[in-house]
Amino acid sequence: APGEVITAQSGAFERDPQESSTTDEELSRAGSPGSRGGSSRTTPGYGEKRLPQALIIGVKKGGTRQLPPSSVTAGPQALLSQRCIWSETHPRGLRLLRNVMPKTLDGQITMEKTPSYFVTNEAPRRIHSMAKDTKLIVVVRNPVTRAISDYTQTLSKKPEIPTFEVLAFKNRTLGLIDASWSAIRIGIYALHLENWLQYFPLSQILFVSGERLITDPAGEMAKVQDFLGLKRIVTEKHFYFNKTKGFPCLKKPEDSSAPRCLGKSKGRTHPKIDPDVIHRLRKFYKPFNVMFYQMTGQDFQWEQEESDK
Repeated sequence: APGEVITAQSGAFERDPQESSTTDEELSRAGSPGSRGGSSRTTPGYGEKRLPQALIIGVKKGGTRQLPPSSVTAGPQALLSQRCIWSETHPRGLRLLRNVMPKTLDGQITMEKTPSYFVTNEAPRRIHSMAKDTKLIVVVRNPVTRAISDYTQTLSKKPEIPTFEVLAFKNRTLGLIDASWSAIRIGIYALHLENWLQYFPLSQILFVSGERLITDPAGEMAKVQDFLGLKRIVTEKHFYFNKTKGFPCLKKPEDSSAPRCLGKSKGRTHPKIDPDVIHRLRKFYKPFNVMFYQMTGQDFQWEQEESDK
């Protein structure tokens, strides 16, 4: 139906930029018939494969998995990391990217989602060279909470890693935050945004609040649908709050299908962090947050949120 969003997710979805790599063998496999990237089993036999007209570019652990709940996941999923998708050196770059996208009809939008794009230095230039009118969506969240969530995810996979308190500081005694640690660096949103604004006007970027995706998912989704030029199909009736997980889940009142909730890897319980570390992180991020508010023209009220705790 016109107005649908067809999405593809990059294989780099949950990786840090430095962890993303794709070999030539994987590239060939991604673009070959029968692979996830080119399987006729997962793509409809009609429509046309197009380059993405919109991208969800970040941020990791900001709430990107909740977007776009209005999507039709019509396969296939791109297997390429962001470094290979936007590589100008690969001889089949854009043709290969188009090949792993789902087929779409007129009136549908092809989207691709990789949260590490926002913090990848080369991504803005390469995306701009592909299509300078591409629409960009960035889901942002209180950087302190985001950093802890990022650490929690890593901890679930590598329980032997040092504590959050150890990793967050270059020198705990002097209170020097280690901004080179990716969990901290990602949350310096103003720094990353400067890179994108060299290539894209602010009017082509939508900033979505990860907090409001929980408290008012329909309101945030209305903004997303308006930004993409879509009919407002997803409304309040499509959501219910799951108390166990602590965030909204998508339901389809028009049929009897089961509600769609994010998987068990979402909504993990965060480890208890030393309050003094939280306080120092808030002070560290505050000037960057203020700068980000000024750059975007939006006040995400992260400082107010913290003062209410």
